Amino acid sequence: MAARRPWTRSELLVAFALYLKLPFGQLHHRHPEIAAQAARIDRTPGALAMKLVNIASLDDSITRTGRSGLRNASNADREMWAEMQSDWPAFTAAAEAALQEAVAPAEAATEAAAEPDLGEGRDEPTTATRRRGQALFRQTVLSAYRNQCALTGLADQRLLIASHIIPWAQDPEMRLNPRNGIALNPLHDKAFDQGLITFDDDLRLQISPALRTADSDFVHLTFTRQTGTQLAIPEKFAPDPEALAYHRARIFIR
Repeated sequence: MAARRPWTRSELLVAFALYLKLPFGQLHHRHPEIAAQAARIDRTPGALAMKLVNIASLDDSITRTGRSGLRNASNADREMWAEMQSDWPAFTAAAEAALQEAVAPAEAATEAAAEPDLGEGRDEPTTATRRRGQALFRQTVLSAYRNQCALTGLADQRLLIASHIIPWAQDPEMRLNPRNGIALNPLHDKAFDQGLITFDDDLRLQISPALRTADSDFVHLTFTRQTGTQLAIPEKFAPDPEALAYHRARIFIR
């Protein structure tokens, strides 16, 4: 029997990127993206899917529900999980880069040579400024909420935003941490960003007096009447209580 080939760091980064961006229920060998990425890193879909489930066994939010399945995470898996938790900006940038490299190695290499390395989690000038790691952050947050708005249940990804609890500009270390994100529709995302709504420790919607006093049927139906509505509980990466406390203290208009 041939010796089992060890997973390289690049392959593990691809696996972790897929774990972040796919809902738990989609971690199977029939998923088209798992099959495609497996071919690109010269692994079978079954092997990659098994690796994703092994990664899930390290996630407390998954294991608490008894859905972890396999428990064969390797030391390398555990080390990479710890690396991810300790430095989300660097890890997200590395995982996103590995995923792009797997998709188009030549294109990624050309792009990397042409553009300066500004570091992870920073604004990067292109034809329009893009934020490195933001795409994977969005996918991670939306997948945690099963690609639905956490407040309304809206399930069209085109109309969903991965809202930052602590704004991007305020804390570089939290920029790409999915526990600093909530999947919201554009209207509630804007209200959240402007401090017109927030969420308490029980993840229940709170309305600012600045909005509650508005003389508008639409505001009443869309916001005031929804006071106390609880956010959907995500599969993984639940909102950080300290981030929510920051939002209530520093962003929310009282």
